[in-house]
Amino acid sequence: MNSEYAKQFGIETPRSASGSSSEEVPLNWNKWVRQTHRWLSIAFTVAVIVNIVAVAQKKYTASLGLLAVLPLALLLVTGLHLFVLPYATKWRSERRAD
Repeated sequence: MNSEYAKQFGIETPRSASGSSSEEVPLNWNKWVRQTHRWLSIAFTVAVIVNIVAVAQKKYTASLGLLAVLPLALLLVTGLHLFVLPYATKWRSERRAD
């Protein structure tokens, strides 16, 4: 597996036998954004279910409706980041080659 590919998509590769455990591990933003996106999708799903139950029980309020908007907005931001990531990586690698 290409190490650049592994870094880009947040795949952990085993350390070499000579690698020490005191090495500084860089923060992998792509992995963090991907995990955040996954948890936000769960929060959004729960918020939609809560809204459906509230509508069925005729207890729906506008503030309850906004419950699903916050995770949805954050899903948009993280989703756009994840969508653009392969294109940005390709663009950066082409610029380095020049």
